Amino acid sequence: MFEQFRRQIEAYDTIIIHRHKNPDGDALGSQIGLKRLIEENYPEKHVYAVGDEAGRYAFMAGSVMDEVPDETYRGALAILLDSSAASLVSDTRYTLASATARIDHHLYLGALTQTEVIDSSFESCCGLIAACAQECGWKLSLEAATAIFTGMVTDSGRFRYDATNARTFRLAAYLMQQPIDTNALYRSLYAVDFAQVQLRARFALKIRFTEHNVAYVYTTREEMREYGADDFSVSRGMVNVMADIAGVHIWVNFTEGENGGVLCELRSDSANINPVAVAFGGGGHQKASGATIADRAAAMKMLEALDKLAEETN
Repeated sequence: MFEQFRRQIEAYDTIIIHRHKNPDGDALGSQIGLKRLIEENYPEKHVYAVGDEAGRYAFMAGSVMDEVPDETYRGALAILLDSSAASLVSDTRYTLASATARIDHHLYLGALTQTEVIDSSFESCCGLIAACAQECGWKLSLEAATAIFTGMVTDSGRFRYDATNARTFRLAAYLMQQPIDTNALYRSLYAVDFAQVQLRARFALKIRFTEHNVAYVYTTREEMREYGADDFSVSRGMVNVMADIAGVHIWVNFTEGENGGVLCELRSDSANINPVAVAFGGGGHQKASGATIADRAAAMKMLEALDKLAEETN
């Protein structure tokens, strides 16, 4: 599965690893983990990780990105991780590289690179990186294992989501042959300060429902300023406040972004909401997708589409 990808790594002395914007644990975990794996198994190579800041995942070792000038891409291999569309990639300079490759677990929307390893049956991109390390027989350090395990935990919802299967646990067991401090990891992942608890409470009070029981919240820029919270903490960080409400099978979080547009996080426990996200320029998984759209009017059109889906699938 990874033979062509491994050959590309071995063919290039400089490797630059990209992932999607506003990184989650899986994007950073796969990026940091792959960087460490290459450094440990091919010590003669120059390996860089690029992209925007780690945000709430800054506790992860290796999460500070490298500063890479344009000329570094000449003669280099650029690797894209956890990204289903070019618009989602943080730092588009991967197009300057001499060769490109991608590993991703999102639904396939079209080729982005020369070599592609895409498998949406994996719960996480980190799961694919773990499988790659195993197949290639690479040495696995504690730092690489911890980063990859972090992404598997976050993208599987602590091994709760239905993409989790026997392979997930086999790969997690492979990683945990290293002495991963899961207590420290979970403290960093799930500890929240009191201000965050208060924000969740305020957010829960804003939940509304469509005719066919799609739960949604729309947060304006004025409310964001009042909250004093960043876009990611509200957009992706709050969407699952609506999860597990009895009778709700689709939910969506709309957040007016600091740089314009509306950030949309779509979730479901049964229906395939991905086509709705794709129709509005986004992508992702069958039950967890996202998009950035123009304005509130577009958000309401998306909500109408989700309500129609709920009517058809409930």
